[in-house]
Amino acid sequence: MNNEPQTDLASWRPRLAALAASGSGGDGAHDSNHLERVWRNAQALLERHPEADALVVMTACYLHDLVNLPKDDPDRAQASRRSAQLARHQLAWMSFPPERLDAVAHAIEAHSFSARIAAESLEAKIVQDADRLDALGAVGLARMFYTAGRMGSGLAHPSDPLATSRPLDDRAYSLDHIQAKLGTLPAMMQTEGGRALAGERMALLEAFRSAFAAEWGATKDS
Repeated sequence: MNNEPQTDLASWRPRLAALAASGSGGDGAHDSNHLERVWRNAQALLERHPEADALVVMTACYLHDLVNLPKDDPDRAQASRRSAQLARHQLAWMSFPPERLDAVAHAIEAHSFSARIAAESLEAKIVQDADRLDALGAVGLARMFYTAGRMGSGLAHPSDPLATSRPLDDRAYSLDHIQAKLGTLPAMMQTEGGRALAGERMALLEAFRSAFAAEWGATKDS
């Protein structure tokens, strides 16, 4: 991984985690556990891309939510840019390798779904995939309902949970979020490993969605 000694990663990891701890703002969907999962996802992707700069990837994984704005905040799309700016400032103060600052900042900026910034470097693509993988699967499902509860959304439409005859509205109904947004993520993955893992995790969400509708008392034909 660009000949980056593992000891370098080990020495920077606790410092980055400590810096990141200031940015969660009490959001359980974007807490330190989320950051650790994103880094684990990234490590799995790095195994397929040993040419990537692991220190850049790890740093962006830990600091990508340094500025965390609620989903319904009007400035939500600016959060990744603000995170990148703050990370650049804090890392420079911590004597982080200056030649890597631009790469870290870009990976942080490009991770966001709402910011719509194209991931141009391999490192940014890995970080983006790693973060989006945490929105899928069992943990992603838990994060989805947690966030919906914080926003005051209902669980599902009372008579048409699968949205067979109405427009999707994931602000009103949490279950709609699976089809409205999460279902689009596998095709948006930037790496082959990301696409494979996303497909597996999406299958779990689709199975859950069908089971939920059956228990809710409505089916596709209702």
